[in-house]
Amino acid sequence: MTLTIAIIGVGEVGAAAAYALILNNVCAKLLLVDNRSSHLDGQVKDLSDSAFKEQNGTRIEAATYREASQADIVIFAAAAKRGIGETTLQYRDRSAATLHNVIEAINPFKQNAILLVVSHPVDTLTTIAQRLSHLPPTQVIGTGTFLESIRLRGLLANQFGVAASSVDAMVLGKHGESQFVPWHLVNVGGVSINELSPSDPIDRDKITQDCRRKGEQIIEEKGAIAYGIASAVSTICTSILLDRRQVYPVSYMQENLGCALSMPAVLGRSGIESTLAVSLGSFDKQRLQYSASEIKKRVDSNIQ
Repeated sequence: MTLTIAIIGVGEVGAAAAYALILNNVCAKLLLVDNRSSHLDGQVKDLSDSAFKEQNGTRIEAATYREASQADIVIFAAAAKRGIGETTLQYRDRSAATLHNVIEAINPFKQNAILLVVSHPVDTLTTIAQRLSHLPPTQVIGTGTFLESIRLRGLLANQFGVAASSVDAMVLGKHGESQFVPWHLVNVGGVSINELSPSDPIDRDKITQDCRRKGEQIIEEKGAIAYGIASAVSTICTSILLDRRQVYPVSYMQENLGCALSMPAVLGRSGIESTLAVSLGSFDKQRLQYSASEIKKRVDSNIQ
C-alpha cells in the first residue's frame, strides 16, 4: 500500500514540513497543494531534488484538493504565517476562513484519513476542522503543545546535564498564554523531579514562560516558526503511519470540554488510538475550563 501525505499550503511552514517528511522517508508519495501555481511548481521542483538521494523513494507531486482528499494524512499548513501589521484577530479570522474554504474543497475525505492541523490558533482551528470535516474526533489532530513540550525537555535536560531523551515532561492545555506544565508528572531518568536536587535550583515559572516566549521570539526575529514545527509534524506522521503507538501531547477533541486542547494521546494508524487520564490540580482544571470557553466562543463566531 502506498502511504500518501498531502500538505495544504506550502509556504515557509508547509515547505519545511515537507522537507522534514522527505528527509525522514515517512511516506511514499507527498502531495503539495497551494493556490499560487507558480510558487507550487517551484516548491515541487526544489523539494524533489532533496528526495533524489540513496534509499529515499518519496515522490513529490503538485495536486488538487480532490486528489489530496484521498491521502492517508492531510496536513493543513495554509495561512500559517501572520502577515506584517496583521492583528491577532485579523489573523485568526483569516486562518479560520482559509480552513473553511479548504475543507469545503476537500470534502469528502477518505474514510480513514487523518487531518493534522498545523496553522494557528491551533486549538480553535482543530475544533473547527473536526466540525466541518465530518471525520471522527479521533482522526482530527492539531500539533498543539507538541513543540513546546520538546522545548521543555530541552530546557530541563540542560538544567540536569542529561540527554533530552531522558526527560519525560509535557506542556498541556490551550496553546499559548494559558498552556501549563503539570510538574508533578515530570521525571528525569524515571525519577520524579520533586525528588531531584540540581546544582542550580529550578525556577519552574521561568521555565514554563521560556517554553512559550521562545516561540514568540522566533516569530519576532524571523517571521515564522518553521523547522521546529516541521520536526514535530514528521514525528507525529511517523507514529501514525507506522502505527508506533507513541504518546505525545497533541490537540484533540476533549469530550468533557467541547473543544480541542492538548493532552497526552497514543498516536497510531487510526489517529488517536487512546488517551491517558492526567491527574490535575484544581487550578489547572479551572484553567482548562476557562480556555475551553474562550475557544468555543471563537469557534462559534467563525462557524455560522
